[in-house]
Amino acid sequence: MLILVTNDDGVRSPGIRALADALKGLGRVVVVAPDRNRSAVGHALTLERPLRAEELKPDVYAVDGMPTDCVNLGIHGLIRQTPDLVVSGINCGSNVGDDITYSGTVCAAMEASLMGLPAFAISLDCTQFNQDDLTLAAGFSRQVAEHVLSKGLPPDTFLNVNVPAGGCRGMQLTRQGKRKYGDLVTTNKDPRGRHYYWIGGGDVGFESIPGSDCNALHEKMISVTPLHTNLTNDDSFAALQDWALGVKA
Repeated sequence: MLILVTNDDGVRSPGIRALADALKGLGRVVVVAPDRNRSAVGHALTLERPLRAEELKPDVYAVDGMPTDCVNLGIHGLIRQTPDLVVSGINCGSNVGDDITYSGTVCAAMEASLMGLPAFAISLDCTQFNQDDLTLAAGFSRQVAEHVLSKGLPPDTFLNVNVPAGGCRGMQLTRQGKRKYGDLVTTNKDPRGRHYYWIGGGDVGFESIPGSDCNALHEKMISVTPLHTNLTNDDSFAALQDWALGVKA
């Protein structure tokens, strides 16, 4: 078995080391990850400059690009072999609800899924890693990997896994929830009196939706959410069909 491991926190993150170590007994594990923190880059792909990769040690590569770059470059340029599984994480911080649209961790798994490969992302609900929580998340990663490798995933499906910190009551299969974002932009002045702006400073909450990833994580359950890339809102068709839109010559 060949397993490709990546993340968006950077190749030196304790999370990716714990993940790679947990998966090593299942086959050859190759780490291809950004050379620095690339959090919240979403599904960004580097197209206007060349990428460079440094082999830090056998089967561990640092790439000066995005998580999506790492999946592409790892498969087509560095390993030159199709992995049996792609795993992204362990991310420091949860990725639930609308977070997944920003998350480089989740989008790396999405990129693998677009290539037709089984994949999952895993995140730990923390602001910094605690060894007990990291051990739990790594052990659960191995369980998920074993199941995916033996049973596969449904077509056009990848998994988004979120692990609570400070205790766990079990696992729940969930749906994507809904985040509530506060004032995300903080404004301040530098010593020269010029304004600067910092995105991401507001409080983040969630809508209480039973069966959602947000609720499960709040209730100290590991959330496992099956995702796919089709974003069509089928429920909107009835309303939009009444629009009198036409093409004028």
